[in-house]
Amino acid sequence: MIYGTTKVIGVIGDPIEHSFSPMMFNAAFKAKNMDYIYVPFKVEKHELKEAITGAKAFNIKGLNVTIPHKQKVINELDKFDVMANLIGAVNTLNFKDGKSKGYNTDCIGAIKAIEEVCNLKNKNVVIVGAGGAARAIAFQLAIEEVNNLTMVNRSAKKAESLVYDIKTLLSADFADHSKLDDITIDFTHIDLNFEHGGLDDLPNALKDADILIDTTPIGMHLNVEDIPVATKEIMHSDLIVNDIVYNPIETCLLKEAKKVNATCVSGIKMLLYQGAENFKIWTGEEAPLDVMEKALMEAIKD
Repeated sequence: MIYGTTKVIGVIGDPIEHSFSPMMFNAAFKAKNMDYIYVPFKVEKHELKEAITGAKAFNIKGLNVTIPHKQKVINELDKFDVMANLIGAVNTLNFKDGKSKGYNTDCIGAIKAIEEVCNLKNKNVVIVGAGGAARAIAFQLAIEEVNNLTMVNRSAKKAESLVYDIKTLLSADFADHSKLDDITIDFTHIDLNFEHGGLDDLPNALKDADILIDTTPIGMHLNVEDIPVATKEIMHSDLIVNDIVYNPIETCLLKEAKKVNATCVSGIKMLLYQGAENFKIWTGEEAPLDVMEKALMEAIKD
């Protein structure tokens, strides 16, 4: 039931019909008997500013932000946390006392998914891709104190550019940035070895790698037969392989990884854990992970 007291959470994007978030969050609210509802809102590019203003006016408590608004929404916010600023993208908004604050929980979701199977400290990690997801995960890995991070991309120059950008920002001083809030990380003392290259460099990079994270859309639903970024010939049994694509649950990359008995981490886990972080931001309570995961699995099967 929806009442006058019901708190509204939503997701804005275009397109938005494909989102599994309403099923996941509404199942969580129901399980915890909370007077909340999660609603998808289609918002086109030219409507973004009005959408944020409207969310405040309607007393909406929070929003998820998806394509194509993750970068541009920063310009419409009152505050954002330091990770959202570093990544240059926001996927979560919280509204309180008439003010908006932006977060990026994609990075936390990916890390917590991998932490289900290993401790990240001192590990050698290879990330394939150089887009927004790769950037978000790379910054979070820096905080987790991994030993070495290799960025590999179809365009080696783009990988090199991303590495340069991350190195520069990790040594930056954000103390005077007026919109930043809760600066609790001293990035200038993070010690991390960076490498970069093209896809031709991937076989060599994986020889000493502990973790492979694929942030590309290869193998996504409707393209499940795509050739994976890595095959069984260049992976090994000690490798942890994470594909952030969650539909299908077992991508072409994870199928190849299973052939060499590598440890596989599905993209559904990243979606689950970033959702759990959002839940806590909005409600102040811990998320019912088991309920949310069940709802996601059912949504994907349908």
